[in-house]
Amino acid sequence: MRDDTQPSVAAEHDLEEMVASSDTGARKPLGMPGKLLVSIAAAWSLFQLWIASPLPYLVGFGVFNATETRSIHLAFALFLAFMAYPALKRSPRDRVPVQDWLFAAVAAFCGAYLFLFYSDLAQRAGRPITQDVVIGVIGILMLLEATRRALGPPLMVVAAVFIAYSLFGPYMPGILAHRGVSMAGLINHQWLGTQGVFGIALGVSTSFVFLFVLFGALLDKAGAGNYFIKVAFSLLGHLRGGPAKAAVVASGMTGLISGSSIANTVTTGTFTIPMMKRVGFSAEKAGAVEVASSVNGQIMPPVMGAAAFLMVEYVGISYVEVIKHAFLPAIISYIALIYIVHLEALKAGMKGLPSSNPPRPWLMKLFTFATGLVALILLSLGVYYGLGWLKPLLGDAAPWFIAVLLALVYVGLLKISSFYPELEMDDPKSKVLTLPQTRPTVMVGLHYILPVVVLVWCLMVERLSPGLSAFWATVFMIFIMLTQRPIIAFFRGRSQPAEDLKEGGKDLWDGLVTGARNMIGIGIATATAGIVVGAVSQTGVGLVLADVVEILSGGNLMMILLLTALLSLILGMGLPTTANYIVVSALMAPVIVLLGQQNGLIVPLIAVHLFVFYFGIMADVTPPVGLASFAAAAVSGGDPLRTGFQAFYYSLRTAALPFLFIFNTDLLLIDVTFVQGIVVFVIATVAMLIFAAGTQGYMLTRSRWYESILLLLVAFTLFRPGYWMDRIHDPYESVPPAQFAEALERVDEDSNLRVQIAGENNFGDAITTYVLVPVPAGETGEERLERLGMELYVDGDQTLIDFVEFGSLAQDLGFDFDQEIIEVLAPVNRWAKEWMWIPGFLIFALVVMLQRRRRQREQDTEAQASA
Repeated sequence: MRDDTQPSVAAEHDLEEMVASSDTGARKPLGMPGKLLVSIAAAWSLFQLWIASPLPYLVGFGVFNATETRSIHLAFALFLAFMAYPALKRSPRDRVPVQDWLFAAVAAFCGAYLFLFYSDLAQRAGRPITQDVVIGVIGILMLLEATRRALGPPLMVVAAVFIAYSLFGPYMPGILAHRGVSMAGLINHQWLGTQGVFGIALGVSTSFVFLFVLFGALLDKAGAGNYFIKVAFSLLGHLRGGPAKAAVVASGMTGLISGSSIANTVTTGTFTIPMMKRVGFSAEKAGAVEVASSVNGQIMPPVMGAAAFLMVEYVGISYVEVIKHAFLPAIISYIALIYIVHLEALKAGMKGLPSSNPPRPWLMKLFTFATGLVALILLSLGVYYGLGWLKPLLGDAAPWFIAVLLALVYVGLLKISSFYPELEMDDPKSKVLTLPQTRPTVMVGLHYILPVVVLVWCLMVERLSPGLSAFWATVFMIFIMLTQRPIIAFFRGRSQPAEDLKEGGKDLWDGLVTGARNMIGIGIATATAGIVVGAVSQTGVGLVLADVVEILSGGNLMMILLLTALLSLILGMGLPTTANYIVVSALMAPVIVLLGQQNGLIVPLIAVHLFVFYFGIMADVTPPVGLASFAAAAVSGGDPLRTGFQAFYYSLRTAALPFLFIFNTDLLLIDVTFVQGIVVFVIATVAMLIFAAGTQGYMLTRSRWYESILLLLVAFTLFRPGYWMDRIHDPYESVPPAQFAEALERVDEDSNLRVQIAGENNFGDAITTYVLVPVPAGETGEERLERLGMELYVDGDQTLIDFVEFGSLAQDLGFDFDQEIIEVLAPVNRWAKEWMWIPGFLIFALVVMLQRRRRQREQDTEAQASA
């Protein structure tokens, strides 16, 4: 009798095809072509490790500049795209046709053109010859075809539209018209410079993304992926609806090292979805939980589907800052998803899976957890301050000492691991009814945490670049893959060094190949998205789009945000996350910032970029194209569209967060202290749990419609208390523009003035916008105005800017000569906005009281019926 909780053979084949077609390439040629394919993939990984390492500079060989490395990177991606991705569905999978060999060679040559002829191109910069134009045209055509194969038609169509827009600008209707560019100008901008294909996006793919993807592939091949899943199930599988909670945690941990929502869905879903169905989840809900948690893996630092590294370049802040701003919403979103799963389990009266752990009272469990947490904190502080004390003492010998210490810790953890049985890969066809014990499961793979610790240490403490940090973490990961088997076998008294080293070497080779094949789509996507970015910078279409959005929205900021979210979803339905983020951030992020300033809302750039990124990843969930939903449905046997709609319903919390942190940047930890950050985290988490209860229609018992509305109102109040406080008391008072200096003198140094100015943009168009002016130090208003770097003069009723000092704060803020100051808004003393939390919690207490009474009546009725 067939177990309907497991995918059929046909479904498994479809799953492999889906992951291959979206991530690694569906073609697996036999014989020599197959060996050549994997060898070139491994060579790409080794090249990326070489350029990331200090070795080229130490030996004085193989040193490439940024443009050359991008060119070689794209050449590898193009060659492998034509080798690994068939042209059509009916194209052969077990061999490479002759035309694909030809396309691969031509595309690789065009991609490597900037590297091969770098000196000649540098001498004729901006003056392409016929050869350059021909190579550029062929290169763009090859790139578009590689994009169609690896990523599907949508991104290819979007890039082709922008190329056509660049060439045929004079023939465009109305405000879309521009003077157009010549073919030579297009190729010079898009292919021969660093404004288009070889721009920032491809540079980030070359410098950072590849190494993080490779690191994740090696970690998975070493066994960490299976370890994360087993640990999550051993810890949570016995709870009510436990498999679903374990699925959320496992997908979150896998998302730390994976940039693909589809691969995450399939990797963890083949194990988690059948387990969820066993405890009572329907096929659609089991698939939806996996989709929601896997897609959320892309908002989880440190990789964030490669977007974290792109934000570093686009926003102009450090990688550590990006991680700090992105961390809190990601954690809150995952906590809320676990709570949603808990509510689903309560509604259906589900139980957990049988646990093999010895029974222990809750007090003992709590004590054990607290002891472990304190020990971890003390260990972290000891390592941080201990190494901080040793580094100055040891001087140049410090790195060697730390390396030896790390090796000793690694060997010690392997010694501990040897006392426990190995984790075996689970067969999804077997009926697993008893969960693994927690202690042996956790202890057997603790050494997998060390490379992540090395990565975080290099990033956060040593403040190395993301690329160099990933390099050292990857080097340590390679060391682990080669040595873990021989050392554990030695401790277990059954050592076969040659065989164990051979197995480790095979895992390493597979990891190098898998990492490179996972990067094909990302490399192609960043290059093709660069065409859109190049077209925006060459044609000025961004300003046109701002006018269009302003007309459609009527200048209403909420409508602007809704239009941007909708555009992100539409583009994301066919574009991979990385390309979608690049395209939408290039088109819409400046629009939100510009129109927001004109309408009085000054939004930090990082908040805008996270906004478009969140809605870009939502496209992997949203029907009718949500690929992750189709993958989950193939595992669960459920309906793909129903799975997608259910996953979108579960993901409402992820869709709500961007709107909240646009209006309340405390959620992104912008300008908050450590204590404030803790308070924000606690309150925001409670607010998101209340929001989840409101949208799910269940808290202590099934909610009445008015209770759901009250819960949503409470959640909004906790998330954005300033909205209600602004209605009670205006946060600013209007000061006459002529009294600008007096306003500067009256407010504290750590405050800001909001100044409305009227002037012209770079194209001579009249604009009115707001500027947030930080108040500089100074005894008097005139002194503070001087430190801002500008002078004013009053002409009748007008206050005009007479002078702006070059390189001053005023110039950085956007002030310019002859602008008129329309209004000055100074902050006023009022109650802190957090006082609005009190009525919010009182309303929440009312709902809790109502539901507790109703639940008690329901329990009494059930008891009487059973009696």
